[in-house]
Amino acid sequence: MPDPIIYVDADACPVKAEAEKVADRLGLVVTFVSNGGLRPSRDPMVRHVVVSKGADAADDWIVEHARPNDIVVTADIPLAARAVALGAHVLGVTGKPFTPETIGMAVAMRDLKQHLRETGESKGYNASFTPQDRSRFLGALDQMARRALQSARGT
Repeated sequence: MPDPIIYVDADACPVKAEAEKVADRLGLVVTFVSNGGLRPSRDPMVRHVVVSKGADAADDWIVEHARPNDIVVTADIPLAARAVALGAHVLGVTGKPFTPETIGMAVAMRDLKQHLRETGESKGYNASFTPQDRSRFLGALDQMARRALQSARGT
């Protein structure tokens, strides 16, 4: 089985540097997928894919290319659900993993919050991204990537 690839839903992603750091440490390819505006890297293990400006173009590209045991980093719950269905490891930007056991509740909560915003019952403010979130993400991605590598290499 080939080594896993880390796919990052890079538009407005606050942990691109952390994803690149983990990929570099473990010798994995990291692919940043966005609608543009990212600075290219000279590192051959860091790839940038620019997709059209469509609403879900980056999500669709990631789902078309990710394989089971790859890693998808995203704050987008619908993309997380699609990636989990593929058999990919999925991690939110705050370090929270999305699994077959947890994705249903995450989708339900997203839908509920969207309904509350649409009906005016909630202002829809997102919690700010904290240094603790960044640290939790870094540790969780490192663990997830090591497990995916072990699975790929049969160790």
